[in-house]
Amino acid sequence: MKTGLVILALLMAATVAFGANFAPTVMKISASDMIPYNFDGKTLEIPVTVTGTPAAALFTVFTKDKANQIVAVKNGYLGWHFVNKIDTCVYMGSLQQLDIGKSVLKWEGKDNDGKLVPAGEYTYYIYGYDNVNQKKAVNRYCFMDRYNQVKVVTHKEDGTPKSNPQLYFSDLTKMTIGTDPNDSTLVEKTTTDLWGHHLVLDPNDYNYFYFWCPDQESVVERIAKLQWVPNGPVVLQTDWGNEGFSKFTVANMLKIANWNMADIEQVQDYIIMATHDNTSFEPTNIIAYISMEDGVFDHEVDMSDRWYSKEDAEKGGQASGGPTQIVKKHDYLMLSRFNACYREMINPLAEDDADFIMWGNGNGDYVGDHNFAADSPRPWVCNDYNVAPYAYVTGADENLFSSFGCYDMGAVSFGLIAPDGTGIGYFAFAGETANIKIGTVYVDYGSPFDGIYTDNTSTGGEGETTGIWYVAHDSIKGTITSNPVAVEETAPSSFAVAQNSPNPFNPSTTLNFTLPEAGVVSVDVYNSAGQKVTTIADGYLGAGNHSAVWDASGFSAGVYFCTVKSGAYAKTIKMTLLK
Repeated sequence: MKTGLVILALLMAATVAFGANFAPTVMKISASDMIPYNFDGKTLEIPVTVTGTPAAALFTVFTKDKANQIVAVKNGYLGWHFVNKIDTCVYMGSLQQLDIGKSVLKWEGKDNDGKLVPAGEYTYYIYGYDNVNQKKAVNRYCFMDRYNQVKVVTHKEDGTPKSNPQLYFSDLTKMTIGTDPNDSTLVEKTTTDLWGHHLVLDPNDYNYFYFWCPDQESVVERIAKLQWVPNGPVVLQTDWGNEGFSKFTVANMLKIANWNMADIEQVQDYIIMATHDNTSFEPTNIIAYISMEDGVFDHEVDMSDRWYSKEDAEKGGQASGGPTQIVKKHDYLMLSRFNACYREMINPLAEDDADFIMWGNGNGDYVGDHNFAADSPRPWVCNDYNVAPYAYVTGADENLFSSFGCYDMGAVSFGLIAPDGTGIGYFAFAGETANIKIGTVYVDYGSPFDGIYTDNTSTGGEGETTGIWYVAHDSIKGTITSNPVAVEETAPSSFAVAQNSPNPFNPSTTLNFTLPEAGVVSVDVYNSAGQKVTTIADGYLGAGNHSAVWDASGFSAGVYFCTVKSGAYAKTIKMTLLK
């Protein structure tokens, strides 16, 4: 009898483990917003606090409010770096390992050439990611690859943040972050007979989306507006465009070569499509603007002066290098292609053509470069799908750091680009190998799920190779100034927990609390019988203000109690869940 009870207990424990929702340990980097410095060559020490996980950190310094003085500057080896009306990097430090707790970053006040930086105001950035802990499984049934691009959805249609972000994939599947990684029934899919790839949601109603589906026979680009039907076939919205399609022909386009020849995004009133034909020896590099309201083609912008190279084709590469991948951040678009060295950031709604390109990064800085080796048979040819790195999926965080997967570069995970397009370098997640890797996307809006979402096709992580996986990440920025700085407020002197908001709520609510000192914090929820039903936060946090979100979608209506505890401090509040 006892043996049977033991087996039953083990089975119950295994079931609980199998059914656990994804709940990452989030990295948080904090430092002063305003840092005084005399720019006298003495060492500036910047106190930094890291909570959650250790951080492999990069410290960089940029000009501040000088964008209008930096106009169409092209510099670097082979002229690889173009910057235009954007603040630029003056100093880039080397990767430093920051443990959980307090650390110090140092700067000698010099630029990358070793010269003292003039006094004034500068923006500093700290970019960090977890290179110590193994990747954590988020979902084992969704995936990204060179064709299966990812759109990150963090806010609702009305602009309020989602309690659980979602990932939409080009194969018309979607997943909610924070659910059980092992439950395949939680992956939602819609289907279509249309040939194509790449989607973007209708920002006014997520039940609808736009889908790139070219007509291969007539060489006509098409974008369809479709209704997302959970686990069923899509419904074509025939009242949009020409019976559901926006159709237009790209000049000199010979054929739609394969699935990843285009990508689409939505910016304000437009669906924007980036495309090219890598089978053509004529310039076919454009971004097209289609009215989101009625599907009417509005205009196109020729990108061939940067993305087309007849010389590359003559040397054994390809004439067209893109663009075919779009990453949207703050209405800026970052453009790239998996088998070309060039990438750039544009302001697609710039009123003046001179403000259209913000930065460009090509061959010459060794980050994302092609054919840079001394023995390369095609020296410095950029458009070449025969050489590494193969940069399949690109992502960008809130501070405009962008990263791309870099297969065939050895045991590295991603290449990193600074907010002005400066190539920073190649970096590795814990357990990385030289096997294939696809890319990185970011969730970065102050949620309990902030971090990098990536593949695990290399043998890192937990020994699995499928699905979407998590790596902790954070980046911050502040100001270094020679101007007088007001004395910062001291750390909070008391422990406080505010009433959750909203209350009553359905289905999610936010808890705000203040810590007088750093320490391990737990935020636990109990039912009216005093039984703990969930833990929504458990980890090391610094002194100051914090918040935690409870999504109670899976809980019954009623009264609950939340206890926030840190060291000798504890407080319980009453919450009401409505259904």
